[in-house]
Amino acid sequence: MARRTVALVMSGVLLTACASPPTPTPVRDGGIAVPTTLTDTTPGTGVSTPASSAALPAMTSVAPAARGPELVPGQAFVFEAQPLPEATRRRMAGPAWRPGCPVALDDLRTIRLSFWGFDGKLHKGDLVVHSDAVATMRGVFAELHAARWPIRQIRPIEDYGGDDDASMDADNTSAFNCRPSTGTTSTWSQHAYGRAIDINPRENPYVTPRGVEPKAGEAFVDRTTAQPGLIGASSVVVNAFDRRGWGWGGRWSGSKDYQHFSSTGR
Repeated sequence: MARRTVALVMSGVLLTACASPPTPTPVRDGGIAVPTTLTDTTPGTGVSTPASSAALPAMTSVAPAARGPELVPGQAFVFEAQPLPEATRRRMAGPAWRPGCPVALDDLRTIRLSFWGFDGKLHKGDLVVHSDAVATMRGVFAELHAARWPIRQIRPIEDYGGDDDASMDADNTSAFNCRPSTGTTSTWSQHAYGRAIDINPRENPYVTPRGVEPKAGEAFVDRTTAQPGLIGASSVVVNAFDRRGWGWGGRWSGSKDYQHFSSTGR
C-alpha cells in the first residue's frame, strides 16, 4: 500500500465524490473523495460524527516492539470485533488518524483474529477497518485460516508510526491508515476509509515503471512460480475477496499492487 507518508492539512474542507475509477497510472490506491461523516452500519450504534481534536491528544510516532506474532493454542479460528477502546483511540491519534480524516473513529472497528504464520503455527494479530468491512474480513480470514494460508504478521499501522513504508518493509499486513493515495495530496486512499487491506507486502509488492515497493519485493516480481504467501490470480485469497465483491490490485492495468484489496477495487 502507500509507500510514503504525506502530511495533510484538510482544514475542514469536504472532498468531492468521484463517480468513476481513475485511469491506470503508477499512482497506488486509486483515491476517492467522500463526505467526512459516515454512518456506522453496526446495529444499534446509530450515526456518528468525527471525534473532535480536543478529545484526542496528539501522539508521537511509536516504534514497533521487537516481538513476533502472539501464538494461539489449539487450531480454532478466532475473530473478535469491537468499537475502538479509548486506549486504541489514543494510540491512533496522530500516527494513523487525525481531525479532518474522512472517517470518524466511532465508525471504525478493531479486530483481533488468528492466522497461520510462515512457521506453520497459529498466531493472533490486530486489524482496524470500517464497521461495514467487518463481515468481509471475517469471511475472508476464516477461509484463509481453513486453507492454512500463511501471513507474516498483522499489526495496526500506528505500530509503525503511520509509516506505510516501514510497515511494508516489515512484511506487515494492515488495513486502516488515514493517508492520501500514493503520489497525490488531494485524494484519499481507500485505506483512509478502512475499506482496504494490504496482505504480505514483501511477497506481493507494488510494481510500477518506477520500481518495486517494498524493495525486498523485487524477489517476488515474477508471479509465475508458486511460493508461500504469494497471492496469485487463482489463489484462495483472491477467490475469497472476489466472493465478497472486493477488487484486487493485481488486476490493475499498468502498475500492479499485488498486496492490495479494497471494496471499490481501487
